[in-house]
Amino acid sequence: MRFSKQTFVTAFALFSLFFGAGNLIFPAFLGYNAGDGWLMVSIGFVLSAVVIPILAIYGHAKLQGTMMDFGKKVSPTFAFIYSLVVYVISVSFPSPRTASVTYELAIEPYLKPTFEMSSWQFSTVYFLLVLVFALNRSKVMDIIGKFLTPGILIILGSIVCIGFFGEYEPLRASIYVSNLTSGILEGYQTFDAIGGVLVGGVLVISLSLKGVSKEESKSVIAKAGLLAGLGFVFMYVGMIALGAYNSGTLDINNRTELLNLLSYNTLGSIGRTALGVLVALACFTTAVGIVTGTADFFKGLFNDSRKAYIITAVISSVLGVVMGQLDVNAIIVVAFPALMLIYPITIALILLNAIPEKYASALVFKAVVVVTIVCSIPDFFSTIGFADAVQPIQEFLPFGTVTLGWLLPALFAFVLVNLIQYKRKES
Repeated sequence: MRFSKQTFVTAFALFSLFFGAGNLIFPAFLGYNAGDGWLMVSIGFVLSAVVIPILAIYGHAKLQGTMMDFGKKVSPTFAFIYSLVVYVISVSFPSPRTASVTYELAIEPYLKPTFEMSSWQFSTVYFLLVLVFALNRSKVMDIIGKFLTPGILIILGSIVCIGFFGEYEPLRASIYVSNLTSGILEGYQTFDAIGGVLVGGVLVISLSLKGVSKEESKSVIAKAGLLAGLGFVFMYVGMIALGAYNSGTLDINNRTELLNLLSYNTLGSIGRTALGVLVALACFTTAVGIVTGTADFFKGLFNDSRKAYIITAVISSVLGVVMGQLDVNAIIVVAFPALMLIYPITIALILLNAIPEKYASALVFKAVVVVTIVCSIPDFFSTIGFADAVQPIQEFLPFGTVTLGWLLPALFAFVLVNLIQYKRKES
C-alpha cells in the first residue's frame, strides 16, 4: 500500500481536527480508575472513540459528499433536519467549549496575577483566528496537517514515552464492574462519531478545492483514515496505560489534575507549559473544523454561495464568543440532553454507510434509524428531569441502564429487514 505526501498531510489534518480537549483528558483518567484492568478499558475505548469515527471517514470516502448524503436514504427531509441539528449543536456547544477549555487550562493559569485577560477578550481573539482559518479553507488542511498536528504528536508522544520509564507502585484494582463496557461508554462521551460525520465532509471538499479527483480522493481519505486511526490507538492506549501505572502512586480526584501531574512528572516544569500548548492546539484545530464544516453546509444550501459561507463562518464565530463565556461544565450540562438523542442516530448512520450497499437498502436505513430514535427517547427524557418516569423503559431495554438501550433493537431491525428482503428475492 503506497502513501502519497497528500495522504500524510490529510492524515495529520484528520488527526488534529478530531483531537480536542475531551480526547486529551478522558484516556488517562480512565486508565487511572481501571488500574490492573487498563487493557480491557483500552479495547472498549478504542472501539467507540477510534473505530466508529474512522468508519465515518470511510463512509465519506465512499459517498464523496456532505453530511446530507449520510441520511439521504432515510429521506431528504430527515437528512436536512439531522444535518441542521448537528451543525447547530456543534457551533453552539463543542466549538465554544474549545475556547473555554483553552482559557481555563492553557491561558488563565499562566497570565495571573501578572497580566489580566478576560474571557471575553480571549474568546474574541480566539475566534477571530478561527475565522481567518475558516475563510482560507483551501489552506486549512495544509496548515493544520503540516504544522499544528506535528506539535500535538511531539508533545503528547513525549509525555507517553518518557512516562513509561518512571518508577511506580503496583497497579490498584479496577473500580469498574465491567472494564470493557466502561471503556466503551467513556469513548462514547467524546462525541467523536459526530465529529467524524462533520470532519469527513470538510476533507472531501478541501481535496476537491485542491483539484484532487473523486477516485483519488476516495483513496487518499481511506488511507488517511487508517493512518490517523493508528495514531489515535497509540495515543489513547499510551495515555490509558500511563494513567494505570500511576493508579497506585497518585491520589487524584479529577481528570485535569491527573493530566497536569503526568505532564509535570514526565517533562518537569516545561511539561505544564507544553500541556498548555497542547490543549490550545487541540482545541483550536477542532474549532476550525467545526466552523468550516458548518459554513460548507450552509454554502451548499444556497447554491455554493461564497457569501453564505462567509456569513455562516462569521455567525458561528460570534456565537462561539458569546457561548464561550460559560464555563466548561455549564456547556457540557446544557449540551448533554441533545447529544443523548443525536449521538445514537449518528452511530447508526455511520455503520449503515460503511457497510456494503447490498445490506443497507433504503428500507434498512429507515427501519434502523426509526428504531434507534424511538429507543433513544428514554435516555433523552432521563437527562431533562424525567428519570423516574422512563426508568422502567430503560430497565426493560437491554443495556438501557447504561444509555445503550437503542443498540440491540437497532441491530434486530437491521437483521430482520435484511432477512425479509432476502426472502422476497428468493421467492
